[in-house]
Amino acid sequence: MSSWLERQGSSHQTQLIATAILSGITVIGVVFGVQAVRRQVAVDDLKASIPNVDEPHDADTVPNFGTNSIRPLLNREDERAAALAQRAQQGDYDEELIQEQLTRTASFLKPEGLSTLRSSFVVIIGLGGVGSHCTAALARSGVSHIRIIDFDQVTLSSLNRNAVATLADVGTPKVTCVRKRLEAVTPWVHWECFNEIWRADHGHRLLARWSGEEGRKPDHVVDAIDNIDSKVTLLRYCYEHGIKVISSMGAGCKSDPTRVYVGDISGSIEDPLSRATRRRLRMLGISEGIPVAYSIEKAGPGKAELLPLPEEEFRKGGVGELSVLPDFRARILPVLGTMPAVFGYVIANFVIMELSGYPHESGGRTGREKLYESVLQGLQVVEVSLARAHGADVQGFRIPVSKDDVGYLIEEIFRGKSVLSGLPTRLALIRWRPSNDGYQPDVRWQGQKYSRLQLSDLVCMTKEEAAVHEKRVLADGAKPEDIYAAEVVALVERRLDEEQAMDRYR
Repeated sequence: MSSWLERQGSSHQTQLIATAILSGITVIGVVFGVQAVRRQVAVDDLKASIPNVDEPHDADTVPNFGTNSIRPLLNREDERAAALAQRAQQGDYDEELIQEQLTRTASFLKPEGLSTLRSSFVVIIGLGGVGSHCTAALARSGVSHIRIIDFDQVTLSSLNRNAVATLADVGTPKVTCVRKRLEAVTPWVHWECFNEIWRADHGHRLLARWSGEEGRKPDHVVDAIDNIDSKVTLLRYCYEHGIKVISSMGAGCKSDPTRVYVGDISGSIEDPLSRATRRRLRMLGISEGIPVAYSIEKAGPGKAELLPLPEEEFRKGGVGELSVLPDFRARILPVLGTMPAVFGYVIANFVIMELSGYPHESGGRTGREKLYESVLQGLQVVEVSLARAHGADVQGFRIPVSKDDVGYLIEEIFRGKSVLSGLPTRLALIRWRPSNDGYQPDVRWQGQKYSRLQLSDLVCMTKEEAAVHEKRVLADGAKPEDIYAAEVVALVERRLDEEQAMDRYR
């Protein structure tokens, strides 16, 4: 073995290999050493750039979603507009110039209407396509105190629908972009910008008076949020605190501007976002009284649809992590750039009419209160009849269903139609299957006697269909599967599954 080592050691080839290995190790060591030195220098430079908290320095606050507020890069024109706006907001601006710029609005609303509008305070939450166009229209029309709230930044893909953003604004907060661009148009408008997401527990601050306790309360709030959870909490907050609000429903996948209306949320149709919002609000005891902008355009063959995520994304798992924030949509919503603008201007028009007192009309409530009362009475009669037929004492018998529950089931779960025929008139609610407890009342509470009926037991039919169903299924004990077509049974099961899924929001 030793002689072999001696021969290899004296070999010229072996000596070259050893030299190469040692050289490589040396180079690697030098590279790592240089990198370590550079890292240390960079760390030292970074530490040196951080001022002492006691020294004067510029710093931006971190909003509640955890990113820094990006300061825009101002060119010379932007700097001049910003300087003019600062002077104008301090009162150093010719009133005659403002009156001239608003002369067409004044001739329409009359001087007193414009004066009221100019003294108004409006809050816009959400500055996407709808919110940015609405904000621009309000500022150009004379509203002089505007608070804008949005957590997001301008993206390249949002330029097809944003009212004022340019390529130079990509990557900057939407609130900064909107204020900067509109200050160049209406420099006298006063702004408050909140680069953060709406949260109900911050509502007292986000919807506070203008500039502190002594300021003016919001005259109107515009909801231009596209996240269902945030939208519902905002509408509930405004409803419970008596703050006027108008909400934008879905502009995505819509293409007909003549089908956009303003009406009470209880009457909005053909809009999945509106339906989901109505359902959640009904769970919270709010069934009407909130105006919304919505489209009655129907989906159809060849029309845009919500795009699915690529299959490879599902295989990766963690689809929710693709959203900007938790619970925000991750799929791509096709948007024709004109439609958010239509929604934004429709909403701005409504707010202007409301604030100035100009006569206007919008869609009213559903006017179906009498229907709900009739359906509730009919359900009570059927439940009493079934309990009596099974030997129960029905004196003082009640059902745990309210008129609001009836409206929720008919409008939100069964879409205002019979599950059997699809007819929308002479509706009734009735059990889908016979009771497991023989229709016996619950008497656990002294002095009370009520049905064990649950909302997920009920289906919507016409009165004629319900009468036949009561006899054959509830009285005679036939199974629905033996009477109705498979597609009807499947539809009913889907609707009842929906109700059970929604029950968690009660």
